[in-house]
Amino acid sequence: MTADTIVAVATPPGVGGVGIVRVSGPLVPQIGLAILGRSIAPRQASFGVFREADGDFIDEGIALLFPAPRSFTGEDVLELQGHGGPVVMDLLLRRCLELGARPARPGEFTERAYLNGKLDLAQAEAVADLIESSTALAVRLAGRSLQGVFSRRIETLIEHLIQLRMYIEATLDFPDEDIDDASASAVTEDLRQIIEMTRQIMAEAHQGQVIREGLAVVIAGPPNAGKSTLLNALSGTDAAIVTPIPGTTRDLLKLDIQIDGLPIRIIDTAGIRHSEDPVEQEGVRRARAQLVEADLVLWIDETAEGPDESIRNDLPADCPIIRVRNKIDLLGLTPQCSETDAGTEIALSAATGAGLDLLRAHLKTRAGLGATPEGAFIARRRHLDALNRGWRHLQAAQHNLAHGAGAELVADELFQAQNVFGEITGQFTPDDLLGRIFSSFCIGK
Repeated sequence: MTADTIVAVATPPGVGGVGIVRVSGPLVPQIGLAILGRSIAPRQASFGVFREADGDFIDEGIALLFPAPRSFTGEDVLELQGHGGPVVMDLLLRRCLELGARPARPGEFTERAYLNGKLDLAQAEAVADLIESSTALAVRLAGRSLQGVFSRRIETLIEHLIQLRMYIEATLDFPDEDIDDASASAVTEDLRQIIEMTRQIMAEAHQGQVIREGLAVVIAGPPNAGKSTLLNALSGTDAAIVTPIPGTTRDLLKLDIQIDGLPIRIIDTAGIRHSEDPVEQEGVRRARAQLVEADLVLWIDETAEGPDESIRNDLPADCPIIRVRNKIDLLGLTPQCSETDAGTEIALSAATGAGLDLLRAHLKTRAGLGATPEGAFIARRRHLDALNRGWRHLQAAQHNLAHGAGAELVADELFQAQNVFGEITGQFTPDDLLGRIFSSFCIGK
C-alpha cells in the first residue's frame, strides 16, 4: 500500500452525460465524508450532493466506495459520478486536491493494481490495450489477456522450466551420482517439450501483436500501374486521385482499414521511376523510404515481373513482397493466387474488383490471422522480444545438453530463460521498464 492518495478525471475530456472522478489511497474515507457530508456503504451506489468546503453546491450524482483490498487498485477507492461537463469535473478534482490528494500520473491507478498484486504486468498492459482496441477482435483478445490467458501460459512455461532446473541442479549437488541414459533422455525430452511450448506461445503472441498493432502495407510499383485504384478498392473510398496520366501520385497517402478484424495501415506511394521533375523525385524518395519500413509490400504491375534489382536493394531482406498483376480485365485473364519461384503472385483487377477477395484472404494469411483459437490473446512487441530472448537461451541449453557441455551450463541457460520469461508478467522487471509501460496509459486509468 502507498502512503499518498491520488485523484484524476477518469472520463475523456469534453462534454458528456456522465463524468467520473476517481480517487485511490488512504485519504479516501475522509475525502468522501468531506465532499458528501456523510459516510456511504461499501459497493453500493449512493446518490448525494457534492459540495465545496463552505457547503456550496458543486454537483449531484452517484458515489461509489470500494474499500481495500477489494478494489481495482487494492486500496480504498472512491468514484464520484457527476454530470460530464469540464468545469464540473475540474471543480470536483480541485476539491479532492484541497483535501490532500495529488494528481495521478498516467496509468498510476493500474500501476498500483499491479504493485498491490491485483494484476500482473501482462494483465495491466491489457487494460490499456482494451481501451485502445481498434477492432472487435482486438477487444476480445485484450479481454482474454486481462482475464489472465496469456499470463497463465507464461506461468505454466516457467513452472516447467523450474522443475527441469531443479532436477538438473540436483545432479550438481551430488556429483558422484551418475545420470543414467534413461534420466538423460528424460531431460532431453522435457527440454524439447519446453521449446515446443515456447514456439507455440511465440506464434500466438505474434498473431496477437499483429491484431493489436496491425500491418503496414505499402503499395508500390511503376507509374500508372493502378496503385491508387487498388488503394481505393481496398478502402472502399475515393481517397486517392486516379487519372490515366502517369505520375499523378506525388506524395504518400495513408489510410487505416480493416479486413475481418485485422487492422491495416495501407500506404499509396508515388510511381517509382527515374524522373527529372524535382517534385516527382521527392515522391520517389519517400516511396523508397516507405519500402524499408513496410511489414508487407504489394508490388503492383501489369506484367507481374516484380521490382528490379535497384528496388530490391532498398528492401529489407526479410520484407515479404506480394506481386500483384493488375488490369487482368484488359488482359483477358482470370483472378488467381499462385506461388512462383519468386514468391506469391495475385492476378486481379483493381478497377472491377475481380480477385480482390484473393488479396484480402492472402493478407490475412500473411499476418497469421487464420481461425482465431479460443485461447488467443493480445500481445505487445516487448512480449515478443522477451519470448525471442528466452527462446535463444533455450536453444543454447539444448545445444549444451546435446554436446555434453556440462549440467551447470545447461542449468544457467534455463535460469536465464526463466528470468526473461518472468519479465512478461512482471516477476523480474526493472523499474525503468515499469515507468515506460505505465507512462503510455491515459490519466485516470
